[in-house]
Amino acid sequence: MSHRGKTVVVGLSGGVDSSVSALLLKRQGYHVVGLFMKNWEDDDDGEYCASRQDLVDVMSVADVIGIDVETVNFAAEYRERVFAEFLREYAAGRTPNPDVLCNSEIKFKAFLEHALALGADHIATGHYAGVREIDGRYQLLKAEDGAKDQSYFLYRLDQSQLARTLFPLAALRKRDVRGIAAEAGLHVATKKDSTGICFIGERPFREFLGRYLPPRRGEIRRLEDGRVLGEHDGLMYHTIGQRKGLRIGGFREGNRPAGAHDAWFVAGKDVRENVLYVVRGHDHPALRTDALIAGQLAWIEGKAPRTRWVYTAKTRYRDEDPPCAIERADAASCEIHFAAPQWAVAPGQSVVIYESRVCLGGGIIQSAFSASAPS
Repeated sequence: MSHRGKTVVVGLSGGVDSSVSALLLKRQGYHVVGLFMKNWEDDDDGEYCASRQDLVDVMSVADVIGIDVETVNFAAEYRERVFAEFLREYAAGRTPNPDVLCNSEIKFKAFLEHALALGADHIATGHYAGVREIDGRYQLLKAEDGAKDQSYFLYRLDQSQLARTLFPLAALRKRDVRGIAAEAGLHVATKKDSTGICFIGERPFREFLGRYLPPRRGEIRRLEDGRVLGEHDGLMYHTIGQRKGLRIGGFREGNRPAGAHDAWFVAGKDVRENVLYVVRGHDHPALRTDALIAGQLAWIEGKAPRTRWVYTAKTRYRDEDPPCAIERADAASCEIHFAAPQWAVAPGQSVVIYESRVCLGGGIIQSAFSASAPS
């Protein structure tokens, strides 16, 4: 199908996924314009954030494909809409996912608005996800490549955003994307995927966070009886289910040394008292909950799904999406119950609801509990 006369602005990051997205759209007949977004300026010296090299890669790819590229600086918007919320969440003892907010506030809001001002009919990105229209309504779909599916990070998109969005990689697997890039002579075909979020990059997380939030030492206590086991450097450095970095591995029960199966895991935080609670063993009951409450809800259809229906839900990007039901939902929050207990559900992360391959939306986890526990 030819799309001649239609303009699509593609967000180019310098990676293979966005590069192949632009290439495929050009082959489909679109008038393609590349747009490179600079979202972070603080200490961008090239050691940890690779934006300079990424721009070089973008320009090289654009030259091979034969498209124009524009650069735009969204650093101010990013700091105000994404990074400020990132810091607020960590200061409150939660574990946020800034990639979710970056997509809804920058890549599909600031970027979309800029592209429309340029006269674009659509925008496109290298996300592994899909979009389809049914009777004038738009659905967000899981990608065919389940190992790379990124719909989890896109659940806050609304109808107006999806109506303008193309996901060229929806039906492709990563190995095929790299093959297309190599066949087309794009040097990014073998470029390593970026990991983490740009403003942290490969730098030590504690060092970075400590620049913006002052560390506050406090006690590490055993959850069952409150016994003090050690000291933490700040609640912001820890998340539910964390094992490494607690520095209490040598704690002994009487004369018995701690074994590998007796490792300590973070099970809770008391922000007011600045206490980190831990339990021993990966399978400790305190690490498993079968229900949660989510707030800051975003439903792609514009309204909450029906309650007491079988859905699936992810509480972390890399996790499976096990069966669940929405037991209660209103404008402010919803209560989700899982068919089986989930491990280490962390407040601040997103819970994303699916019906088969369709992403319905989700919200930010406020708390987790065991609905099956005796009262």
